[in-house]
Amino acid sequence: MEVMMLKKPTIVILGAGYGGMITAVKLQKSLGINEANVTLVNKHSYHYQTTWLHENAAGTLHHDRTRIQIKDVVDPGKINLIQDTVTAIHPENKKVTLENGELDYDYLVIGLGFEAETFGISGLKEHAFTIGSINSARLIRQHIEYNFAKYNNEKEKKQERLNLVVGGAGFTGIEFAGELANRVPELCKEYDIPREKVRIITVEAAPTALPGFDPELVEYAMNRLEAKGVEFRIGAMIKEVTADKLIYEKDDQREEIPTNTVVWAAGVRGNPLVEEAGIEANRGRVKVREDLRPSEYDDVFIVGDCALIINEETNRPYPPTAQIAIQQAENTAANLKRLVQGQTHLEPFTPDLKGTVASLGSKDAIGVVFGDKKLFGWSASAMKKVIDNRYLLKLGGIGLVLKKGKLNFLNL
Repeated sequence: MEVMMLKKPTIVILGAGYGGMITAVKLQKSLGINEANVTLVNKHSYHYQTTWLHENAAGTLHHDRTRIQIKDVVDPGKINLIQDTVTAIHPENKKVTLENGELDYDYLVIGLGFEAETFGISGLKEHAFTIGSINSARLIRQHIEYNFAKYNNEKEKKQERLNLVVGGAGFTGIEFAGELANRVPELCKEYDIPREKVRIITVEAAPTALPGFDPELVEYAMNRLEAKGVEFRIGAMIKEVTADKLIYEKDDQREEIPTNTVVWAAGVRGNPLVEEAGIEANRGRVKVREDLRPSEYDDVFIVGDCALIINEETNRPYPPTAQIAIQQAENTAANLKRLVQGQTHLEPFTPDLKGTVASLGSKDAIGVVFGDKKLFGWSASAMKKVIDNRYLLKLGGIGLVLKKGKLNFLNL
């Protein structure tokens, strides 16, 4: 009697961000090597914690703490790691084009992350920095240090070298401003510059900083940052960025800030490869079904920044956070296991939001956890570290927490 050999399905995961990494780690634990071929594609040999990049950019945390070698957590015996750049996705043909080859898949997980959304602001793309990767964060840090070093080496002192402008007072903008406020006194000491010469200016178009956050927490955050020298321009629309200035409009008045350093932290969009693949998307984000698949394809899952999920209570999209990306990845890995094992019923994804914490520098933070419990100061900062360490535990166990975690709770 002839036994038919069933072909092992091929699962391809694009991107080793929070979504891609957790999907891969969960699959290597839940699937036997005889059940599926799993391939993870990533541009670099490392995964990095996007939520720590603002610290790398300010220079308060070395970038080596933020990146984790993929091979340290992904078993090459179970998952094939390909270091390459994705150039196109062809869902009609079940193929992915890379810079150096092509892959076929039975199931595809898209976790390609975000790009900055510039909203067509003149000069922003050319002259502003964005906090998007290890490389872009490192460039910001070096650029700031270069300008501080240059200041006292020029006959004519240029204030634009010492004016640090943050575009956007949302989550990333506030966290970055907090780290800068901690870093600037060290830089002033190192480069022999009076602290009062340096300005940190945050420009936000919305009528409040941290839109959507609890007003009491927003007030605390602004007061704490202003006490450290951060200036706010709220209700101010950035109109143009040039090599040496930023122009904004507030109350129908145009204002200029002389600056060589504009860090844009006010908008992200999903990876454009998703739209180019012919999957219906808005700013690179796909409104997925409840099982995280796009309406057009049953063999594609989308996690992280490229997935758009509507919060039924507010009728607004959930923000693309690491917390949601991790939960989406866990759901996707479980559903892929079901499909590989011949099941047809997939579990819907329901976000389980544990809370949100925003740091205001290393020893201060604000947050809402466990539904409506507000945290300020040390307790919020400690909670932020707990959240960061919990992710590392999920990803690589206690060994990774000890190696890369934030364990300095007493030395806040």
